[in-house]
Amino acid sequence: MKTSQEDKLNILMIGQPNIGKSVMFNNLTGLNISVANYVGTTVEFTAGEMKLGEHRANLIDVPGTYTLEINNEAERVAVEMLQGRISSKKISHCHEEGGVQDFKIDERPDGVISMIDAHNLESSLYLFFQVMEYQIPTIVVLNRMDLIKDRGEKIDVELLSKRLGVPVIPTVAIDKAGIDVVKEALTQMLFTGKTEKKTSDASAVSHEYREELWKKAEAITLEVKTKPETPRKSTREIWGERLVRPWPGLPLAGIILMIVFGIVVGFGMSLRRYLLLPLFRNIIIPGISQVIEGFVPQGFILEVLIGEYGIFVKGLEWPFTLVLPYVISFYLALSLMEDCGYLPRLGALLDGLLNKLGLPGSSMVPLLLGYGCGIPAIMATRQLSSQKERLTVATMVCFGIPCVAQTGAFTSLLAERSIIGLLMIFIFSFFVVFFAGMVVFKILPGNRPHTILEIPELLLPRGEVIVSKVWSKVKNYISEGALPMMAIVGVAAVFYESGIMERIGEFFSPLVVGWLGLPAEASVPLILGILRRELTVVPLVDMDLTMLQLFTAAVVGLLYVPCVAILATLAREFNLKITALILLFTSTFAFLIGGVVMRIGSLFL
Repeated sequence: MKTSQEDKLNILMIGQPNIGKSVMFNNLTGLNISVANYVGTTVEFTAGEMKLGEHRANLIDVPGTYTLEINNEAERVAVEMLQGRISSKKISHCHEEGGVQDFKIDERPDGVISMIDAHNLESSLYLFFQVMEYQIPTIVVLNRMDLIKDRGEKIDVELLSKRLGVPVIPTVAIDKAGIDVVKEALTQMLFTGKTEKKTSDASAVSHEYREELWKKAEAITLEVKTKPETPRKSTREIWGERLVRPWPGLPLAGIILMIVFGIVVGFGMSLRRYLLLPLFRNIIIPGISQVIEGFVPQGFILEVLIGEYGIFVKGLEWPFTLVLPYVISFYLALSLMEDCGYLPRLGALLDGLLNKLGLPGSSMVPLLLGYGCGIPAIMATRQLSSQKERLTVATMVCFGIPCVAQTGAFTSLLAERSIIGLLMIFIFSFFVVFFAGMVVFKILPGNRPHTILEIPELLLPRGEVIVSKVWSKVKNYISEGALPMMAIVGVAAVFYESGIMERIGEFFSPLVVGWLGLPAEASVPLILGILRRELTVVPLVDMDLTMLQLFTAAVVGLLYVPCVAILATLAREFNLKITALILLFTSTFAFLIGGVVMRIGSLFL
C-alpha cells in the first residue's frame, strides 16, 4: 500500500466507535483532530505522519465500526481499505503545521493497529478476528484500562497476547499512557519482521462462521478477564443509568438544556458586549481605517474597503462581533456535553420520538452536529444503516437546524430585544425539523432496519481538552466562516457603492416588501445568504426593524436555502436531483412561512 510518498509505510487504525481511536491518533501523530465522547465523531478518514524511531509512517484513522460485514458506508469503505480497493478515494492528510492535503491509497496497508476496548472486550475481539482475516501484520492496543481498574476488574494481558497471537499493549490514551510502547511495537512489527499478506474477504463470511467468531471472543474474554465477586458501581455509573430513564432523565434533560441555552446566550452576549464589540469598534476597525486612509485616495476603492459596507468595517464587525462570541459559547457548551457523555443519553431519551419518524436514536448524533455545521452533520449520516435514514436526517438538517453561525446571528438579532422571541425561533426550529423528517420518511420507500444505540460511560470533562477543542473550532470558524464572510461583504460593498444593491431591492420588492413586510434593502441579505446562510440575518442587525419584522426575518433565515458548501456536500453524498429538490423546497418553504408569520403577527401586534 503506497502513496505518492513512496518511502513511507501505511498503517490503518481500526476499532469500534468511541473507544479512544481519535485520541490515540492525536497521541501518535502529534496532531489534533476532533475528539468527542459519542459514536460517529470521525466521519472522514484522517491521516497523519508519525515517527517510529528513525522511520516515518502514515497513520490512517478509520471511522469506528462494529463489524466488517458492510451494513453501512463506513464498514464498506473500511473493507475496501483493508483489501486495497480504494485507489479512487482520497483521504484528508493532516500535518503538524495545520495544513491538509490529499493522498491516494492504491495498495493494501502495511500494518494494522487493532484498537480494543478493555471495558467491552468481547465485542471488540469479534471485530479483531474479522480484521485478522486479511492477514496483515497487526498489533492490538488494549485501551481504557483505567475503566477496568475503577471497576475492580483485571485483564491478563500476556495471556490475551498468547491467545490472539499478536502483541497486546495496554494503554490509557487520554492520559498518554503506553504510547511509547505502541510505537516500539509498531517499529518491531514493520521494520524487523515481515508477514506474508494474503488476499481475503472477511465480509463474505456465513452466519455460522460469525457465530463461531462470537463464541471464540466470548471464550477468550472469560479466560483472560476476571471480575470481583460483587461488582461495584461507581457514582458515575449510577447517574449514567438514571439519565437514560424517563424519570428523572426527562426533567434533568430540560434543566440541562436550559443551562446550555443560558451558557450560549449569556456567556456569548457578555463576550460580545464587554470584549469583542469594544475591541473591534474602538481599536481594531479605527486603526485599520486610519492606515488605509493614508494609502488609498478618496473614491470607489476606499468606500469598498472602509465605507458603510466596507470589507474592513462590516467585514470585520459581522463575523467577529456578531457571530464569533456565540460560536465560542456554543462550542464550549457542546464540548462539555460531548466529553461528559451526555449527548448519547439525550439520544436515548429521545429514541421514542425519533422512532415515530422511523429513525434510530443514533440519528441524534448527526442532528446535533448540525447545530455546529451542516457539512459534518450530513457526512455523519454515513454511520446510519440505510439510504432512507441518511436522506431523512440530511433533509432534517437542511430544513431547520441552524448552524452555529446562524445561531449567533439569531442571538445578535433577537436576544437583546426579546429572549422569548429567540426561544420561539428554536422551538419553531424543533417542530419544523421533525415535521420535515416525518414527511420525508413517509415518502421514501424502504423499511427501518434494527439498530442498537451505544451509550458510553459518563466521564469528567478535562479542562485542557475542552479548551483545545473550543480553540480548534474557533480556528475552523475563522478560516471557513469569517474569512469567506469578509469576501462576501466585499461583494456587497461593490454592489452598494455601484448602485446594484438598490436595483436588486427594487427587483425583489414585491416579495420582500409586499409579502414578507421587510424593507427593500433586506433583499440583498437574501442574495448573500445563498453563499453564507447566516448572512440572510446578520445585515439586518443594523437596520431599524420592528420586533415582528425581526422575527419574520429570523424565520426566513432559519428555513432559507442551505449555503453553497452544504449544497456541494449534498451533491457529493447523494446526487444532483436530491440537491435541487432540497434547494427548491427550502426556498419556497422559507418565503411561504415567512409571509404567513408576518400576516398572523400583524393581527396581534
